[in-house]
Amino acid sequence: MSAPTTKRLSGKKSWFGSFKPNPKAELRLFCFPYAGGGASIYRFWEEQLPPLVEVRAIQLPGRENRMSEEPFTQVETLVGALAEALLPFLNLPFAFFGHSMGALVAFELARKLRTAVNLEPSQLFVSGRIAPHIARREPPNYNLPDPQLIEELRRLDGTTEEALAHPELMRLMLPLLRADLELVQTHTYADGAPLGCPVTAFGGLQDTEVTTEQLAGWHEHTTGAFSLRMFEGGHFFLHAARSQILAIVSAELDRVNREAPLATLNKS
Repeated sequence: MSAPTTKRLSGKKSWFGSFKPNPKAELRLFCFPYAGGGASIYRFWEEQLPPLVEVRAIQLPGRENRMSEEPFTQVETLVGALAEALLPFLNLPFAFFGHSMGALVAFELARKLRTAVNLEPSQLFVSGRIAPHIARREPPNYNLPDPQLIEELRRLDGTTEEALAHPELMRLMLPLLRADLELVQTHTYADGAPLGCPVTAFGGLQDTEVTTEQLAGWHEHTTGAFSLRMFEGGHFFLHAARSQILAIVSAELDRVNREAPLATLNKS
């Protein structure tokens, strides 16, 4: 990777949702969506975060304004593309937040950046995702026939019943959901040194996909501080507990701004 600049490459689709840059920002928070989700998940987050934080919600191919693009199906190739895309925006201290699939992508991207450009996030927030070294026992479901996959989505309770009952909408959504599920379910964890940044894990008390013990396993992936916070709700507790989560994120990012020097990649 070459040194970052502030100029974006022309002809490339934006990897960010349509959010306004914050010229006063001293830290950027990059937010990664769950399977099937887009940048709009994080549309109103900046309103509840400190004024010196700029939110950059990641818009992955295959959804929302990038629906015409092929979604990624492998973590490694997605992380490589993201590392290139985000590099020009790492001229400020930065943090990562990811929910479910997004937590896995954020973690592997943090490891990629450490290897490629010797940079790590100042804080990693992981939500609704088992620690990456813990193997899942459930068989993959990304290749199930459509009716069975729709039943799986109904069980997870992250898609409205109206959407699940809409055949045309499901025809549009299922290829993306399959690709995202394949990305997660075919990922193989490779041993590596833990990150140096603090890690905060969030979970839902009624989440049948991720247990408290599986979330606690994230402590093995940092030499810094680790904390685990649990909220009422199932796998998509992220929405109902948004205000509580953002209060914690705000406090952690305030701490980062207080304690970390304003280091940039442009310093000689």
